[in-house]
Amino acid sequence: MRRPSSGGLEKPRKDPVLVAALIFGICFFVFCLIQLNFNYMVLFQGTWKFIQSFALMFPPNVAEWKPVLFAALETLQIAFVGTVLAVCIAFLLSFLAAANLSPRTAPVIKGIASFLRAIPTLVWALIFIVAVGMGPFPGILAICVHATGMLIKVFSQSIEEIDDGVIEAMRATGAGWLQIVCQGVLPNVATSFLAWSVFRLEVDIGESSILGVVGAGGIGFEIANAMRAYEFDSACFVALVIFAMVFTVELCSNRFKSSIRRRS
Repeated sequence: MRRPSSGGLEKPRKDPVLVAALIFGICFFVFCLIQLNFNYMVLFQGTWKFIQSFALMFPPNVAEWKPVLFAALETLQIAFVGTVLAVCIAFLLSFLAAANLSPRTAPVIKGIASFLRAIPTLVWALIFIVAVGMGPFPGILAICVHATGMLIKVFSQSIEEIDDGVIEAMRATGAGWLQIVCQGVLPNVATSFLAWSVFRLEVDIGESSILGVVGAGGIGFEIANAMRAYEFDSACFVALVIFAMVFTVELCSNRFKSSIRRRS
């Protein structure tokens, strides 16, 4: 009888840590369902009520189209201004957050960025509403703060992915920190910075659509008022405007990012 050759396929060994993590995940999932009183029957019983409410949304009520479109424009303005401010701040701080450029300041800047993005945009909006009052201004600040935290992270990661040989070669020639940034780093990360900025603008437009629910300006205020008054047809029109706005921005964003990739 021939023994199986050593080059044959070996049976994969089970990783005890992975198995334990899987079992824990399943048990915790079941525990959460029980703890949160997740009831399938309530879901099925509410289906008919949902169908009735959904039917009341059609046809959409376009009578109040002017304030809705103005609110949509305000949403775009909040997202654009907040994102541009965040890009400017993150652009300056990302060089101080990159470990290969600024090893001393990198942990501090990254820690601040982690704090900024850990708090959701909606919570930042509530904080700024208390500080400066209701309106689009707290919405701009909320978008700016959260986006700054995210952009510092991705910008600094792009810088850290640069070949260390480029930076070391410039240091060997006696180049200063600012010269290394302008001549060695920026040409390598400009495309990445631009792509991430466009992506963040796309995200912020979606987030700014919700800020109006808490009084931070934008189209969210219109849909919140419509739902409170049970005007489902008006809410449907607002939802369609949000969909058209986000879809158009996403389409333009994808084309812009595709053109960036082709040029790079």
